[in-house]
Amino acid sequence: MEIATGRDAPMIAALLQSYPRMRPALPDAHKRIYLEEYRRNRGTYGGALFRMTAALESWMHRRVARRRIDGPVLELGAGTLNHLQYEPKLPYDIVEPMTALFEDRPEIGLIARAYESIFDIPGGTRYARIISVAVLEHVEDLPRLVACSGLLLDRDGMFQTGIPAEGGMLWGLAWRMTTGIAYRTRTGLPYGPLMRHEHLNTAAEIISIVRHCFRSVAVSWFPLPHRQLSFYAYIEARDPDTKTCERLLSATRTGLLGVKQPSPAGS
Repeated sequence: MEIATGRDAPMIAALLQSYPRMRPALPDAHKRIYLEEYRRNRGTYGGALFRMTAALESWMHRRVARRRIDGPVLELGAGTLNHLQYEPKLPYDIVEPMTALFEDRPEIGLIARAYESIFDIPGGTRYARIISVAVLEHVEDLPRLVACSGLLLDRDGMFQTGIPAEGGMLWGLAWRMTTGIAYRTRTGLPYGPLMRHEHLNTAAEIISIVRHCFRSVAVSWFPLPHRQLSFYAYIEARDPDTKTCERLLSATRTGLLGVKQPSPAGS
């Protein structure tokens, strides 16, 4: 596990200035099957490849759930509520702009409150944990999402996220040789435009922004302890720098988003 304290991200000012980011337009052929492919990826239906992908992604779910502390939880980008199976029954709020993804799920009864945007959460609300799995790579205005998360945490709260090793060699090879081939075989469409539409942030950029907003950050990689040789990363952050978070949030109120657009396969 790699541990960092303070703001040690190189060229952080230039990185912050690149937000909010513009999502490349999705070709019409991809749009027509977008929601169906998302549901397929999240286990509603699918074959062996999707079961294998889900098994690998379970590492992120298990890492997030392993580090529990007492108190209410907020999940960012809850999607089809597929992370709930890993968590105990406790006060649990979600942020998910696409309500169609979860409104008919049986787990909906376990949700205390659902928000379309993190910025809809009332002032004074505090969480022991703010979590996400395969979400931050999708976010258009990532610095403000992370900053808002820092301000919503209890004093001893924890920000946890699992992300793909986007930008790394093994991750790029993996989706091209598995999900990319399966997607083209099933739909006749190339997978690259979909990934460029979905993944706006690399793993290195996400880690840099979290480090900018939190004083204590730990990062671990799977399966090997190196970004280039991993599929996924787990980030755990504590002790938010409230002045930095407040400055990021007050810089501009334009372009504030929910949390993510759903990713079809290979998120």
